[in-house]
Amino acid sequence: MKKRMIAAVLTLAMTASLLPGEMALADEAIYTELYSSEVSTLNYLVTSTIEEQRVGANCIDTLVEYDSDGQIKAGAATDWTYDEATKTWTFTLREAKWVDYTGAEVADVTAQDFVAAMKYELTPEYESANVQNLFGIIENAQEYYNGLVYDGGADEDGVTWDKIDFEEVGVKAVDDHTLTYTLTKDVPYFLSSLAYVLYMPAYGPQLEELGKEFGTAADKMYYNGAYYIAEFAPQERQIYMKNALNYDADSVYIEAIQRIYNSEAETLGPEMVKRGEVDYAEINADLLDDWLNNEETASMVSRDRPKTDYSYFYCFNFDPQFGDEYEPENWKLAVNNENFRKALMAGLDRVKEVAVLEPNAPEEFVINSITPVSFAYNADGADFTTVGKMAELGDTFNQDAALAARDAAVEELTAAGATFPVKVLMKYNPSVTDWDKECQVVEQQMESLLGADFIDIIVEAGPTDNFLTEVRRSGQYAFMKCGWGADYADPETWTDPFYQSKTGNSYDDGYKYAFLSRAIEEGTETGDTVSQYFDLVDAAKEITTDTNARYEAFAEAESYLIEHALAVPFSISVSSYIATKLDVFEGQYAPFGVSQLRFKGQHRLDHFVSMEEYEANAK
Repeated sequence: MKKRMIAAVLTLAMTASLLPGEMALADEAIYTELYSSEVSTLNYLVTSTIEEQRVGANCIDTLVEYDSDGQIKAGAATDWTYDEATKTWTFTLREAKWVDYTGAEVADVTAQDFVAAMKYELTPEYESANVQNLFGIIENAQEYYNGLVYDGGADEDGVTWDKIDFEEVGVKAVDDHTLTYTLTKDVPYFLSSLAYVLYMPAYGPQLEELGKEFGTAADKMYYNGAYYIAEFAPQERQIYMKNALNYDADSVYIEAIQRIYNSEAETLGPEMVKRGEVDYAEINADLLDDWLNNEETASMVSRDRPKTDYSYFYCFNFDPQFGDEYEPENWKLAVNNENFRKALMAGLDRVKEVAVLEPNAPEEFVINSITPVSFAYNADGADFTTVGKMAELGDTFNQDAALAARDAAVEELTAAGATFPVKVLMKYNPSVTDWDKECQVVEQQMESLLGADFIDIIVEAGPTDNFLTEVRRSGQYAFMKCGWGADYADPETWTDPFYQSKTGNSYDDGYKYAFLSRAIEEGTETGDTVSQYFDLVDAAKEITTDTNARYEAFAEAESYLIEHALAVPFSISVSSYIATKLDVFEGQYAPFGVSQLRFKGQHRLDHFVSMEEYEANAK
């Protein structure tokens, strides 16, 4: 089976110049890469995964875009205005076309397509993973959605939700080329959020016709972006073709993108790069030294663009659902003790763990906050991580503090009836490169520092498929590295994985992290701490016109989260060592949304980028 798959990959690579429709293209116009994780849908309106959002990023135009320097520019909208009195944004749309999976024209893109897409997202039966991002932002979005869910009944908090007409929701097509959004309040970051999948359009008549079938195949959706999907063969290949009818087709330099599936892409990729059969591969730590010391490959290694759009942090599970062999009741006692959490936070040597992924300069990627450095700046140009109480945060790894917290936790937990060592279940996804090694480093380092008589870290592999659902969402872990990507340009985005609004409409139901809301539901002492964090977030959200005051308030909330060890800051995404024929600084860039997933604006080079060329491009 493995040999057959490799042969198929090689055949596809060698025939790359002949793509759907028998269109012969020059080699430099075709970009080829492997991928190892298949998407479950092409429906960009409902997904929250990066791999699936790649479809919308490349095939659907957003109202605004970002250039390679992170500056906002016109996209599907040519201009926009905001009326503070009515809290209404008005966008003027450019002439644009919908095309099908052959690139043939279907219809004009109109303002009604943006309205139809939002109605689809606000329809519960379609199960949009992002719909909560509209609540409290778009007027009556939450009321419409919950009215459909509860139909005159009460939610778990006793709030009654009656059905309302969609016409009451704050999105309107004034005419074919004029679109308005009416907000519930002033939202400082609203314009930046439009570069995310949540505000993408879809052809209204097709949505109405297909319903849940929308986006289940290449011919079950239309496209108005830089590319259309000419072929989608699950676990075989995806072919993106340049959309010649796109308004900005002159800025699309790669004619075709060929993505070939292989579950062993990370292993096969480097070898296929050396043979000139693919244009991209990650060079993992096991191969890096050999590649750098080999005259043939040294000049083929560079790095990915540094990212401040994604943050990793360790989560505590306050509502364990794992088996009795891992002593869930004992874990509940432990995790609800602040000194226990502080012992684990201060005892985690993040540099050692990051060194698994980046042995040369791991300290460059470690962060002491949830919000990455250089993500956002206040009105005075101060980095958010240096504002207010955020400036007081130091290195969370502190051996003396870890041991002091451990001793206090032992005394308090013994009195509460806990037993030692506390079993700490850590699960990892085997398909994620080196995650198993990271967990092993954590186990050895933390047990050595805190004592194997205090904690027993149990490292186990989770399922390769549906890891998110089977492990994190279902509470099958005690302590785990999690991550979050920014959706818009404001510190509020980094509260989203932790915060639950008082209305009960949040990221709960096991979808996002929800571990803080569950701490409250358990009725523990931790609940008071979590409630205080929620109150701080609520207060920060209310400040909408004074940027400096807003940032100060969010700084207080985030520092509180960390000081009470409700989450453990870890790192930003490590800039992978890669072999690529793309200048990673040439494409669109923003530390949020889907801009960095786009191929628009990039050229396929006739050579692999060297480290020297990468550094010159970075400057």
